[in-house]
Amino acid sequence: MDKKGKLGEFWSAAAGWTDLLKVPNDNPALTAAQFEAFSKQVPLLYFILATNMISLSWTHHGSAPDYLVVYLPAVLTTLFTLRSLIWLRGRNLQRTPQQAYRQLRATNILSFPIAVFCTGWSISLLPYGDAYQQAHVAFFMAITVIGCIFCLMHLRSAALIVTVTVNLPFFVVMCLSGEPTFIATGVNVILVTMAMIMILVSHYRDFRQLHESRNVLMLQQQALQEQNKAMQALSDENLRLANLDSLTLLANRRSFFQMLDTAFGRASAAGDKLAVGVIDLDGFKPVNDLYGHSAGDKVLVEIGNRLSTIEDQRLSVYRLGGDEFGLLLQGEVSEADATALGEKVCELIAERINIGSGMVQVTGSVGFALYPDVGETGQEIYELADYALYTAKRHHRAGTVIFNAVQANELNRQKVVEEALVAADLEKELSLVFQPITCVNRRICIGLEALARWQSPRIGQVSPAEFIPVAEHNGRITLITRLLLERALDVARLWPDEVYLSFNLSPHDLSSPENTLKIVSIVLKSGFDPRRINFEITETAVMHDFEQASASIQMLRELGAGISLDDFGTGYSSLNHVHKLPLTKIKIDGSFVRNIHTRRTSFNIVKSVLALCAEMELEAIVEGVETEEELRILENLGVRAVQGYYFGKPMVAAETVKLLAAQSAQALAS
Repeated sequence: MDKKGKLGEFWSAAAGWTDLLKVPNDNPALTAAQFEAFSKQVPLLYFILATNMISLSWTHHGSAPDYLVVYLPAVLTTLFTLRSLIWLRGRNLQRTPQQAYRQLRATNILSFPIAVFCTGWSISLLPYGDAYQQAHVAFFMAITVIGCIFCLMHLRSAALIVTVTVNLPFFVVMCLSGEPTFIATGVNVILVTMAMIMILVSHYRDFRQLHESRNVLMLQQQALQEQNKAMQALSDENLRLANLDSLTLLANRRSFFQMLDTAFGRASAAGDKLAVGVIDLDGFKPVNDLYGHSAGDKVLVEIGNRLSTIEDQRLSVYRLGGDEFGLLLQGEVSEADATALGEKVCELIAERINIGSGMVQVTGSVGFALYPDVGETGQEIYELADYALYTAKRHHRAGTVIFNAVQANELNRQKVVEEALVAADLEKELSLVFQPITCVNRRICIGLEALARWQSPRIGQVSPAEFIPVAEHNGRITLITRLLLERALDVARLWPDEVYLSFNLSPHDLSSPENTLKIVSIVLKSGFDPRRINFEITETAVMHDFEQASASIQMLRELGAGISLDDFGTGYSSLNHVHKLPLTKIKIDGSFVRNIHTRRTSFNIVKSVLALCAEMELEAIVEGVETEEELRILENLGVRAVQGYYFGKPMVAAETVKLLAAQSAQALAS
């Protein structure tokens, strides 16, 4: 190896040794941990220096000059005390790795002059005093360097600096003294400090490895925590989505019933109140049918946003599905509070909505039930609120209905009717009556509407207004329709050919091709001329499923039967639907006829519908005519056919035959 290679190795080795005397800064986290451990031992280091110095000064007092045993120790002790206080005050302060490195480096630099001063001071006391005092100097240097090495174990570079700075002069002085005891002491201290340095290096290496292992463990723990956090976040998100309506971003039906059970349990335990509301949109289906489902979605989103703006900490809003929303009002809730909330909800819903391609408007009906006034479970309170909503819809009034005693009686009666209807022998208990439809100009009966009657042996005479909705609910309505249609056709065969049969169909009869085909089969089997049949359908039947209802109506029209839209003006269908359906007649509801001579609004509505019928070439039949005044006004408006008590109440089959026979005889006589 040439001289340059050997020189390079020398400088590399020298650089390696000098690195031992520097504070490492390659690992900021290790530096911070090193500082934290070291800061707890620095005050002890200064305590050892101060107490040893005071002890040595005290034993040499009177033997050595005052500047060596009084003034200089006083200055150094004061300095050590101040440094201790500084470290004690700053031990709880959080420092960055850079700040920790700077303070460790400053301590490392300061260790050399302190070691030089303490070593020089102790050596300067050797010439003074007797052998005991000189032995005390040797003890001072040995115990001080050992104590400093222990206190500086977390700052390896400073410990090495102190060791070299103190031990080399100490060993030289001990050997030059010529005293065997001092020479042995010097050798002993050198050997002990070398062993301690080895322990120090090993401790520092273990400290570094322990810190690295701790960091790895902390990183693994942090990664595990992050993983758990991510899993928890995913679980929370899944739970949130499971309880969230994806369209309106309101809490969904599942969340509603969970919260309802919780709120009911809280209210029943604490004696609090609870209001449950159910909202249904009126006129929403036409928006879907006219503008498409995307427009319907925009309406639902906007309604959800509007309901969310209601400021009431007691209120929570939910989307239950379709165009139905739920409300929970907790705390001190009165009937007035529920009514006010319902009115607010209806006002917000009724505001026009921009769907992009135009403006649309829907309205809302709200049903409320209040606990503890009614209900024994959360589910029962909801069902009662839903019944209150049904009451609002049944009476065709947008607004708020609160479940009350009247509805409770209706509901109880409905349950009684349902039980009786399920057990009924329909063939024996059902019957028909017929109400005349009269030509105004000729004052003759041109048709008769078949009306269902039920005489129950258990509960007596039951109104169609009671048992028809129940039959629709429990699924017996299609059976009732077929049974009564067969009987009506049997009766109608006894009538003159110019008199037609008007027969009501349920929404269920139009809900599927199969049900409609059974109606067609009954007509064909009867042998009755289909052109003499006028099937009456309600707006509700049409709006339930417009496409299917339209297909069923077309099937009946192809049979030859006429189609009347019953109770026109009381439902929520649009004129566009009327234009699309193959109708032959429109029946104007009797609610517009009562007091038409005094109610200008009713007069204008009837006049407008008559104009619509004329435009569409449809026959108009006005229901509910009961007085001469009503008939006269309708006659002046151009009404050609009416139905009502003024011309005839519902009658049994035999009476219809007599009526029509008398009418035929009168026609022949004239």
